[in-house]
Order: sequence, then C-alpha cells, then structure tokens
Amino acid sequence: MSSNEFCSRLDTLFNQLPKDFRYAVEVRNAGLLGPDYRKVLASHGVAHVYNHWSYMPPLQEQHQQMEERFTAPFTVLRLLTPLKMSYEAAKKRAEPYTRIVEELPKMRRDTVELVKKAVDEQRKAYVLVNNRSEGNAPLTIQALVKALQTG
Repeated sequence: MSSNEFCSRLDTLFNQLPKDFRYAVEVRNAGLLGPDYRKVLASHGVAHVYNHWSYMPPLQEQHQQMEERFTAPFTVLRLLTPLKMSYEAAKKRAEPYTRIVEELPKMRRDTVELVKKAVDEQRKAYVLVNNRSEGNAPLTIQALVKALQTG
C-alpha cells in the first residue's frame, strides 16, 4: 500500500470514529512517516507513537520526519527492541530480564529530549518500556527518570 493510500484510509477511519476518545497510531514502516501522515494525524488530534523497534529509524529521526511537530495534546513513546535487531534476538539477549544487558544511550537521549519537548509544549508524554529494549524495563525507567531530573 502506498503512503498516499494509507493516509487516505487513515483519514477515513478517523472521520468515522467517536471523537470523545484519544487515539494514537503506531506504524512500523518508516516509509509511511512524513508530512502527509503528520497532517492526517494532526487534523484529527491523533498522536504518532514513536517506537524504538527493530526496523524503524531512531526516535529523533522519526520526529524529524514528522516535521518536528507533535500531532496531539499528548505523545507516546514505546521502547521495544534495539534497532536493527529482531524481536526474537532481543528476547534471547534480554532473558531472564534481571539486569540491563546493554544500555542504549541514543534511545535514552532521544526519549528524554522528546519528553522534554512535549512537556515544554504543555503536552502529556507516555513512555512504555519493554524488557527487550535494554534487558530490564524497571531499570531503564529509573535511568530515564534520573536523566529527566538532572537534565
């Protein structure tokens, strides 16, 4: 499906949904990111889900492709796996999820920067962390909180 067709279908979908809910869209095809996708989301007040996932660009690059503009009164970030690593490989690497197996400094920096930008613009920011990103979600969250407090 082309980006134009996807955006058209997404626009149609959001025209049909109830307006009293908050919505967010997570794409896992970097080719769909861009001004047209951003405009559809913004016209409906729908958030783009920034995802740190195997085959997506880094979080900050996603924001650049979204014209460095959020599309809703809130934003969502999902820290799922290291970039360029399959889910299966990330799972095997992270098990048994008891410690950080590898810090992902760029993922952390990008997350903190995007959260700060959102908050500076009076938006809520939701960050969802999976054990498979660094090996232990609670420890990753602690590190992000510390970075947000000190930065």
